[in-house]
Amino acid sequence: MNIVGLLVMAGVHGATPALARSKANPIEADGTVNVPAYRLPPSVYLSDEAKKALPRRPFDANDMLTQLIKKGRVPATRQMMAQGMATAVRKLAEQHKVTYREVTMGGVHGYLVTPAKQSEGGKRGNILINLPGGGFIMATAGGGLQESIPLAGRTGFEILTIDYRQAPEAVFPAASEDVAAVYRELLKTRKPSQIGIFGSSAGGLLTAQAIAWFQHVKLPSPGAAGIFCASADARWAGDSWYSFKPMQGLTAPATLDERFYYGDHDLLDPLMSPMMSRDVLRFFPATLLLTSLRAGEVSAAVNTHRELIKAKVSADLHVWDGLDHCFFANQALPEAQEALDVMTDFFRRNLRK
Repeated sequence: MNIVGLLVMAGVHGATPALARSKANPIEADGTVNVPAYRLPPSVYLSDEAKKALPRRPFDANDMLTQLIKKGRVPATRQMMAQGMATAVRKLAEQHKVTYREVTMGGVHGYLVTPAKQSEGGKRGNILINLPGGGFIMATAGGGLQESIPLAGRTGFEILTIDYRQAPEAVFPAASEDVAAVYRELLKTRKPSQIGIFGSSAGGLLTAQAIAWFQHVKLPSPGAAGIFCASADARWAGDSWYSFKPMQGLTAPATLDERFYYGDHDLLDPLMSPMMSRDVLRFFPATLLLTSLRAGEVSAAVNTHRELIKAKVSADLHVWDGLDHCFFANQALPEAQEALDVMTDFFRRNLRK
């Protein structure tokens, strides 16, 4: 019982009249709370680097992606982004002592990242499939190199980052089919226990959807999965879905970037939202979830972890305070290095020959 309830039971006068005197009840009949404006200072748990990197002006990525779709500029923008990242990717590869090359596997284009030499504790033959994020609109394998290269350098594993189909050219389940085609090809030369799969944002959701699709098409479960800055719920639901935009200084309600890829598909279908089925979740391998408290996905990520545990799946959840969606994309932050350490330890522990 809360403190107000205890005071009422104890007969303390004045425990509840403040609400009755208020001009308007901020809590509606169904329990909806109209949250008053308040100041949100930087978290005391942030590093100095993270505090300096916090945004100083609002930026609405949802609106930007919607405009790109409406103006038909998505394919050209994807190409421009890939070209713009090329120099940074080359420098990142030099820093982490890896090489990368274009490949086509199972009919799907991608890049294979190969460490120059195995890191201490690395296991030759293990490989990770990386699914880049971008709202099922702007994902590119070239962009995926930015998260694959540091992890390949740390783990000593090869990482294959792929260009899966997305909106506006395709709708669900096209991306799941592409991941399955790549996975099926890798299974010709590796055991399932040697293959991990991970992604961030939409790529994290696709990781969950792909594993459900593997079960659907009778492929074995992989050795490990990383659902980063995402969940196994296509609705991106819960408290955080309503709170994350105000935390960014924005007043527009949250919208699903993924809706263009979802089409008319039922979001409660376990192939779309695997957390809706205990039988599907039981098929999942050891799973790592990473998120942060100012991100829209944190509620759904926490609930995905809860459902995985109920399904008796080995699942780890790591949450950083005071940070936004995909915070570890800024690898200059100490928190990003912490996240990479967590990923490295997880995949090394769970992939085996």
